[in-house]
Amino acid sequence: MRIAIAGASGRMGRMLIEAVTAAPDMTLTVALGHAGSKSIGTDATAFTGRDSGVIVTSDLDALANADCLIDFTRPQATLDHLDACARHGVKLVIGTTGFDEAGKAAIAKAGEQVGVVFAPNMSIGVNVTLKLLDIAARILKDDYDVEVFDLHHKHKVDAPSGTALKMGETVADAWGKPLADVATWARHGDTGARQAGTIGFSAARGGDVVGDHTVFFCGPGERIEVTHRSSSRATYAEGSVRAARFLADQATGLFDMQDVLGLK
Repeated sequence: MRIAIAGASGRMGRMLIEAVTAAPDMTLTVALGHAGSKSIGTDATAFTGRDSGVIVTSDLDALANADCLIDFTRPQATLDHLDACARHGVKLVIGTTGFDEAGKAAIAKAGEQVGVVFAPNMSIGVNVTLKLLDIAARILKDDYDVEVFDLHHKHKVDAPSGTALKMGETVADAWGKPLADVATWARHGDTGARQAGTIGFSAARGGDVVGDHTVFFCGPGERIEVTHRSSSRATYAEGSVRAARFLADQATGLFDMQDVLGLK
């Protein structure tokens, strides 16, 4: 399978390159960087001490040489890549977070033309955690107060994290309610008593934390905490490779990691 990597010179991009080049059934054929990046024109695997012959480029038409693009960049960059992938019939694995509703709609539309896996977190552990949250929320219903907390490195630009939002969405779906109707964002000042049947979100940023998430189910006389901690981005890279393999058999459609892992 011919793989393209977006954001090839970034931290996640390099992890993805290492995962793809280590996979016996995959070949790195395209490495994308943003125009003006110092990496443009350099070998995509130079950071490993060996050359691959794949040169980092900002030319999106290079995607014609790939079967699947793995993209962990920024929302606008990913949307630009969507158009190029649709044009060249290239499937997508999207791990980018921070999309607005219009962006999510564009991704869903792309799934009508090519296979797309769109997930805020590609980690296998996180997706098992989502399954556990679904089970807990269906049993506890909204009789228990739910709070979602995420902690990430100081360079992360969106809050709450995409994973935190997905966790909240999973609970809301189990309750049969839209997340927008039950979400409460970062409390401050005199907020009054907590409203029953809501899902609270809070976030912290600092240091080099890869990603910690905890969902609290707080009931009378007891509290359940469901926690996932990432210690390496390699888990995201390995999950992305697995998602790309899944897409090899999907001509079109919009999927998430629950589909990839057979958790639905």
